[in-house]
Amino acid sequence: MHRRKNEILLTAPTLLWLAVFFVIPSFAMLLISFRPSNVYGGIEPGWSLQAWRALGDPDYPIILWRTVWLSLATTAVCLAIALPIAFLLGRMQGKWRGFLLMLVIVPFWTNFVIRVAAWRILLHPEGMLRQGLIHLGLIGQDTLLLYNEGAVLMVMVYTHLPFAILPLYAAAERFDYSLLEAARDLGASGFRAVMRIFVPGVSRGLLTAMALVLIPALGSYVIPDLVGGTSDEMIGNKIAQRTLGDRNLPQAATLSIALLVITLIPILVVFLINRKEQAESR
Repeated sequence: MHRRKNEILLTAPTLLWLAVFFVIPSFAMLLISFRPSNVYGGIEPGWSLQAWRALGDPDYPIILWRTVWLSLATTAVCLAIALPIAFLLGRMQGKWRGFLLMLVIVPFWTNFVIRVAAWRILLHPEGMLRQGLIHLGLIGQDTLLLYNEGAVLMVMVYTHLPFAILPLYAAAERFDYSLLEAARDLGASGFRAVMRIFVPGVSRGLLTAMALVLIPALGSYVIPDLVGGTSDEMIGNKIAQRTLGDRNLPQAATLSIALLVITLIPILVVFLINRKEQAESR
């Protein structure tokens, strides 16, 4: 009973935080989604399914698919880049490790919106990057680096990459690299040793990195708004449009609930995998 009491006391602040800033607002948002809206941006008394019926708009499946595939692509690219970086950082010693870690963290010293706006300037049709590529003959005069899904994906990878590197590095730092040497001695190639020994050895860091990239990527709003075109909207942009432009709070709440459900799926997957691993290790 004493141990149980200590566990409750330790988790109580976290549970209170989640209740006040996540559960209660989510429940309030769910209630708002079933209320009718008025033309002044408020909420009418009574109940209505109008906001949920609006999800039948043919544009929403396209926007939903774009949100999911861009988020999954961002996660895959970030993990593919972060894994070898974490492998090298884990093997490094001394000041070089600290220096490279600082380079990973440096982007956080600048405001997120400023960093995205900098990419907008860099990829602008009159920007140095595009003009330089045209001068080198690598792209044509009609090729745009901005206002397309490629620009959105590239900037999303740039902004979310540190969230993949840091948890993978934390896992790689605790990995026993002598296991790779043993695998090489037993005849495994370097690539096979990494894939069969290192990757499973940092699986928890891999799952954490996946969740830390995928979840915020699903809710991206600023990036597609600044570097994407009119046909590159994601769910976050529609929520902002319904909230600020159309002043339709029930519709915005409905879209937010849909995004919340999509976001909870990777969290649930990571939780079930971790729980399974813990059960197998006992």
